[in-house]
Amino acid sequence: MAGRVKRKAGLAAAEALALRAADPMTCALCHRPIGTQVEWHHRVPKSEGGRETVPVHPICHRTIHASATNAELAGPLADLDTLREVPAVAKFVKWVADKPADFRVPVRRAR
Repeated sequence: MAGRVKRKAGLAAAEALALRAADPMTCALCHRPIGTQVEWHHRVPKSEGGRETVPVHPICHRTIHASATNAELAGPLADLDTLREVPAVAKFVKWVADKPADFRVPVRRAR
C-alpha cells in the first residue's frame, strides 16, 4: 500500500519524560524541538536496506516522502544536508521554522 507510514511505539511515559528533560529531542530535518508526536525516518529506506533512523515531526516526515522517491532517498538524498537543498524541502523548512512543535497541516505531493 503506497504512502503508508508505520510509527514506532513510543517510549514508556517515564522514559520519555526523563529523556526529554535530559536532552530535548530535535527534528533531524527542521531542527525544531520535537513535540508530543515523533516519527522515525529511515535515512535510507528499509526497502533499500536502510537501518538508521532519525527523529522527525510528522509534517516533516510527510514532506520528505512527498519530495523524493525511495530511490532518491537511498542515493544522494540520504544525507539530510543534501535533502534540505532540494527546492521544495528548503522552502518547507524556511516556512515551518516559526511554527509550534505540534503544528499540523496536510502535505501534498508536488505535481
